[in-house]
Amino acid sequence: MSKTYNTTDIAVALKYDGKNAPKVTAKGNDLTAEQILAIAKEHDIPLHTEPELAKILAQIPLGDEIPHELYVAVAEVIAFAFYLNGKTPENHDL
Repeated sequence: MSKTYNTTDIAVALKYDGKNAPKVTAKGNDLTAEQILAIAKEHDIPLHTEPELAKILAQIPLGDEIPHELYVAVAEVIAFAFYLNGKTPENHDL
C-alpha cells in the first residue's frame, strides 16, 4: 500500500494487490488526514506527496478502483513505494 497526501489537509490511502487496479481504501481531510498519515507512519507504509493527485483521488468513492485515466500517475506512486521498500514488480506485496 502506498499513500498519497498533501501535508496541509488531504490524505488518500491506496491498496494495490498487483493484479487489479489500485483501490482507494481511506481518505480524509484535516484531522482524518492526520490520523491516516499517523497510521501509515506507524506501519512503515511509504508516503508520497503529490497534492494535485491527492485532490483527484479524494473524489473517488472508498473501495473503488482508480479510473484508467489515473493509471500512469498512480503507477509512479507505486514505483516510488517499490523503490523505498527495495522491491521489484516480481516481489511486490505492498
